[in-house]
Amino acid sequence: MKKTGMAKSDAKKLMGKMAAPGATSFGGGDAIAIDRREQRKRDQALGLVPFAVKLNSALVQQLQALAKERGADLNEVTADVLIKGLKV
Repeated sequence: MKKTGMAKSDAKKLMGKMAAPGATSFGGGDAIAIDRREQRKRDQALGLVPFAVKLNSALVQQLQALAKERGADLNEVTADVLIKGLKV
């Protein structure tokens, strides 16, 4: 293998480690990584169901701004907006 090929391979390994689940930035090592299976069980216990939709990017930005303004989770804000909208 050529030297450039080895460097490219090493870079891919490094990028994979950085994007790996549970990888944290400096100072964030204290955060507890929750397993996806455990998170799914917690969500099911709360009666939550995954619901994927495709939205316009402007609408998503509005939802994110509203969540940041309220200091709440994006899921909570979206649920609140949907509940208010369906009470018409």
